[in-house]
Amino acid sequence: MRHIGIFTLALIIFACNPENTDQPQKMQSQSDDLLVRNTYTNEQFYEVPKRNIPTDLPAKPKNIILMIGDGMGIAQTYAGYTANKNNLHLFQFPYSGFIRTESIDKYITDSAAGATAFSTGKKSYNGAIGVTPDSVAQETILETAEKNDLATGLVATCRITHATPAAFVAHQSSRNMYQAIAKDFLNTDVDVFIGGGYNDFAKRDDGTNLIDQLEQNGYLVLDAPDAIESANGDKIAGLLYPEHPPKMAEGRGEMLRKASAKALEVLSKNENGFFLMIEGSQIDWGGHDNSTEYITREMLDFDQTVGDILDFALQDGETLVIVTADHETGGFTLTGGDPEKGYVEGSFTTGYHTAVAVPVYAFGPGAENFKGFYDNTGIYHKMMEAFGF
Repeated sequence: MRHIGIFTLALIIFACNPENTDQPQKMQSQSDDLLVRNTYTNEQFYEVPKRNIPTDLPAKPKNIILMIGDGMGIAQTYAGYTANKNNLHLFQFPYSGFIRTESIDKYITDSAAGATAFSTGKKSYNGAIGVTPDSVAQETILETAEKNDLATGLVATCRITHATPAAFVAHQSSRNMYQAIAKDFLNTDVDVFIGGGYNDFAKRDDGTNLIDQLEQNGYLVLDAPDAIESANGDKIAGLLYPEHPPKMAEGRGEMLRKASAKALEVLSKNENGFFLMIEGSQIDWGGHDNSTEYITREMLDFDQTVGDILDFALQDGETLVIVTADHETGGFTLTGGDPEKGYVEGSFTTGYHTAVAVPVYAFGPGAENFKGFYDNTGIYHKMMEAFGF
């Protein structure tokens, strides 16, 4: 009996000890302290029409449009879906899959290595722009398309010399070599490129004015966003801001949609077809800032552009559209929300990228080949196969 009493007393002491009874609560509190939580309530909803997605498409596409939501993971897409009252153009794509994103030297990739995998089909190191791990230039799918007499284009909501667009047209050992990357644009025949980065072409350390050279090469150079819609030319260099375009919350407006529409207008003139890369660049920056509002507003802007591209592809019937991400940013997750109010609550585990697999969505001729789980280099190889290169 004495032993039973001591055991019982020990249980009572253990149960009454605040350090023991509060342990789960303390662990939860400590976990919550690690999370950055913030909210966003959307007030600008948009319609997402129910589209009839055809199945009788050609076996091979004439055109390929690759859309990259930089830093866009599942949570980022679902934040947009929730904020727009459970409506997203992106979620109408008939085929989906996932890609693994790590670079050759890091478990967690950066945008340069991620985009280089898309553009060349080769793994490289973080910071690499269109080069192999030993810094040798590798031909990109955009350059291959040019060699096959296709039109080509790049559109982004960052400076056009930034990591993702740069990896399709430039070959440099570091993503930070913006002025060298700008010079690489003169070594290609890309038909249209629109973003920021005017200063990388006009105010250079070497004193060279690449704007003059672009004009000599037949480009209509735009230096302001309000010049997009009225621009009329077969080759357009849209350097709309000195450096990066502003974020949506700072009044960027419909720059991405207008720039993408202008790119389609120019590239569609080529009877052989075209390759176009469109990036929603600043979804990533919202993740770095641990801002639910920043992510969601950029996601909604990107999705409306996705809707425009999907409508083009539906009407055209010969265009393959792929939407994916180079990586996820922020360790973003949703901890609350109300679709009826457009309300989203998010939390974050990091201010950098994560290694989680990211989604792929596809529509058009050959879209079924993009489902499943595969490496990010598979995006390149599947596009090359679709073109028949």
